[in-house]
Amino acid sequence: MLLSSENFAEATRNTFMKNTGKNIGAYFEIPVTNLERAMKFYSSVFGCDFSKENIHGNEMALFPFNGKNSGITGALAKGKIYKPSASGTLISLATEDIEKTLEKVKSQGGEILFPKSAAGEYGFVAEFKDVEGNRIALF
Repeated sequence: MLLSSENFAEATRNTFMKNTGKNIGAYFEIPVTNLERAMKFYSSVFGCDFSKENIHGNEMALFPFNGKNSGITGALAKGKIYKPSASGTLISLATEDIEKTLEKVKSQGGEILFPKSAAGEYGFVAEFKDVEGNRIALF
């Protein structure tokens, strides 16, 4: 019996979860060309502080991480291999108030790509373009 792509994805996800008991998301990096500009944008929009590191020759600004909370963390990443894009992988960042976050995005020079919209039982989503040109989702 052949599986549709949706059924294959669901079966693969169920097998992974059964075998590991973990969610697949672990860490993310948002490509940037101007680390200071990106840090100012994300700090203003999400109210977070960054710690700067140099990892494998790349400049990184690490988002805060509290291991007691659910979810993953990541970094703003600048280096030869990092190219901001509105058409690459889409990550979703959590926020308590999508509308307030979108207002901050606009006030800091970002662009709203997809307004706050219902996502059924999962809540609400939206998308914006950051000051580096990346497409980012809100959840």
